[in-house]
Amino acid sequence: MRRLISIGAVVIAGAIAGGDVARGASPESLRTLFPALQASLQQRQFTQKNDVSPVVDVELVLAVDISYSMDLDELALQREGYALAVTSPEFMKALKSGPIGKVAITLFEWAASSDQKVIIPWRVIDGPESAGAVAAEILKSPLRRASRTSISGAINYAMPLFDENPYKGIRRVIDVSGDGPNNNGVPVTVARDAALEKGITINGLPIMVKELNPSTMDIPNLDLYYEDCVIGGPGSFVVSIKSKEKFSEVIRTKLVLEVAHVVPERPVIPVVNREPRIPCLIGEQIWQDRWGR
Repeated sequence: MRRLISIGAVVIAGAIAGGDVARGASPESLRTLFPALQASLQQRQFTQKNDVSPVVDVELVLAVDISYSMDLDELALQREGYALAVTSPEFMKALKSGPIGKVAITLFEWAASSDQKVIIPWRVIDGPESAGAVAAEILKSPLRRASRTSISGAINYAMPLFDENPYKGIRRVIDVSGDGPNNNGVPVTVARDAALEKGITINGLPIMVKELNPSTMDIPNLDLYYEDCVIGGPGSFVVSIKSKEKFSEVIRTKLVLEVAHVVPERPVIPVVNREPRIPCLIGEQIWQDRWGR
């Protein structure tokens, strides 16, 4: 079940108050949803019974784009947005709305398929003190930029991180931010489908704050590309950043929704429109047309 959310339509208080990802679901989406939830419940029961490791409401991997199409101002706003989000009152309220009241978060930066760097190893946030420590850790790491855009590489890098996490969660989520389509590594749909097979949900944070620039391989309707080609899994959704002034607000909204496990309704997409509205290999095609490789 996939959701596309306009930031103007998201109301934080209502989002935290309640919601059900199965609400209004199609039979197809329910077939996907129930096995994943059942597996998550079994994992939680096993963990509690055997006291093997701590339990959190969600294991959240933040995969942050640092490709050259992101300018230094945007990179700084992105960093600041995550730091402000985890320490916000809205995030704290969402945190306490879960059955356990704890989340495990890790953050890594990505560019090419071979370029990923963990900035925040797995950390548990269970209140203002631990949230403040994570925020400080986010802000102290120096900014960097790198070449190419491999969303598939980010997803493939994120998947093993869950196996390394000592804090087992009821849900496992990869939150991918980016300002362009995949143009390096395996096709993004291959990586996405591999993650979905493991019961992992992928959410998207497309960054659309600049005018389209062919020299940086921008595409129109990046949010639709993310919805049709990147995200997937139970309760998956997209929230777009469409102005620099909204960076912090949108990132906060995104994290609150993920932690509270709330997904606002969207109109049902007719069967005839279920094919990708943006070609999922558009980034690779643009790169091939430009560089011939």
